[in-house]
This record gives sequence, C-alpha cells and structure tokens, in this order.
Amino acid sequence: MEKKSFTDLIKKEALLLGFDGCGISKAEILSPHDVFLQNWLDKGFHATMNYMENHFEKRVNPSKLMPGAKSVISIFMNYFPKETQKDNKSPVIAKYAYGADYHKVIKKKLNQLLEYIQTNLTHCQGRVFTDSAPLLEKALAERSGLGWIGKNTLLIAPKSGSFIFLGEIIIDIELEYDLPIKNRCGSCTKCIDSCPTNALIAPFILDSNRCISFQTIENKGIIPSSLKGKFCNRIFGCDICQDVCPWNNTLKPTGEPAFVPDQNFLKLTPEEWKTMDEKTFNTLFKHSALNRSKFNGLRRNIDFIQ
Repeated sequence: MEKKSFTDLIKKEALLLGFDGCGISKAEILSPHDVFLQNWLDKGFHATMNYMENHFEKRVNPSKLMPGAKSVISIFMNYFPKETQKDNKSPVIAKYAYGADYHKVIKKKLNQLLEYIQTNLTHCQGRVFTDSAPLLEKALAERSGLGWIGKNTLLIAPKSGSFIFLGEIIIDIELEYDLPIKNRCGSCTKCIDSCPTNALIAPFILDSNRCISFQTIENKGIIPSSLKGKFCNRIFGCDICQDVCPWNNTLKPTGEPAFVPDQNFLKLTPEEWKTMDEKTFNTLFKHSALNRSKFNGLRRNIDFIQ
C-alpha cells in the first residue's frame, strides 16, 4: 500500500511542479536497448561523439549510476512554442533552443521533486539527471510508459508529441512500476521520407554523420561539403522529422514561462543574422542552449548555408 501511495503522490507532485508527464520504471539493465546501442556504436553512427562509447555499463543500466538504486522516476516537459520565427527566409533554429536552457529549468524542478519525496514521504537517496550523464533517457521514458521511441528515434508521447524534454530521478526506494505502451508509428514513414540528408537510414536508426542536428551542434570541425545545400536553412538543430510527424499535428503550446521565446529573437531578419556580432549573440542568447555552439560555431553554420 505504501508503494502505491508514494507513487501516486510523486506523480501528483510532478504535475504540480509543471512537468507534463511522469512514469516510473525499475532500475535495471535496459534490454534490448543495450544490444541496439552496441550495434549502433560498432557501425560508427555516433560520428565524433566518442563520449557515447564511455561508461557503457552505466549507460544501459541506471542501477550502476547510484548505489542501492531501485527505481527511476522519468518525467517529460512540453517545450512546443506558441510562436515561431517571423521571417521564413531567416536561418532556422530548432524549437528546443527558443527559450532558456532546459538543463537548468528541468534540473531545478527535479531537485524540488526529490526534496518533496525526502521531506514528505520517506528518507531516501536520489540523483537527478537531465541530459547530463551516461543514461538512455528515451529508453527509460519508454519503459516507464510515457511514450514510445518513434522511427525518427525520438520519444513520442500520445498526447504531447515529441517536442518534449526528458529528465530522471534515480532513487533507492521501491515504487509501483508502469508498463510500456504500444509503438503507434504504424506504417508511417513521413519522418524518414522528409529527412533532407537521409540521416534516418532505416526506421529507428539515425546516422549522426548525416544529421543536421549533429553537424550544427555537436560537430566542432568542418561540415562535410557533401551536405552543402541540404540543410534547409537550418543553423542550430533540426525539427524536420518532428514537424512532419502526425503525432505533432495538434499540440498545445508549453506552459513553462522559461521556454517562451524572446520576441527580439523571433523577429531577427536574414540580414540581422548574417551581420550579427558576438556582443549581440551573447545578449540575445545569454540563457539559451545556443551557447553550446558558441558564436563562432553559429557563424560557421550561417556561412555554410549561404
């Protein structure tokens, strides 16, 4: 009875804190995702993201990330914007970077959820994560019943689509575990068909070497000339496979104020992007995930699409 009571209260508090979904799974090895990941790495689909090879056992088994780990509380948070960039000729930014850096926003709320559990429910130990450790977040979210991993390799939640951020708390208490839900992609291949660089080489398989998101964010070197003219004006991330997904057709905008974009950013014209200096970049994107590419990285990306 205590497990059910704790589980219900944790999920209720997660929603009160502003998360849009909460599910719970057992802290154990993520099979068959462990085999899939190894095959993906063996084929070099992680490109230069060598960190994906590190801490493999921890990455596929959340119980290895904290002594005594028993449960994983997974959450997601909608970031879909009410407004998008005004000038359709401007360089395009992925929607996840419209507002404040999600790492800080979600981690703060996860810490509040952990504090709630420790203060109001039971003495326990826990660790908070959001894209910040060797952890298969999408696999954990899928296992906790929050959604399914689509053919575009992103988590799709039935009522919230794929424009969502993920986060977790690994905790040393037993809770009631949710069941995974059925994959509902069916025969649809819109995401695969729409990818301009053919990065989605098959359902559920992404070759990062060809991926616009990888090339504009993670790649710190030279963008391959073979991809010239295929970026569809995108300079930081790529939403193409999400924009065409039927599960994203009728989404509600985010209710998180921190993710609401600055109008000064939305109104930037092609010329303003082209002539932007480092001072303007630092002012506009001080709290944005765009800082991952830094000014020089963004400048490189803008030059590449010209």
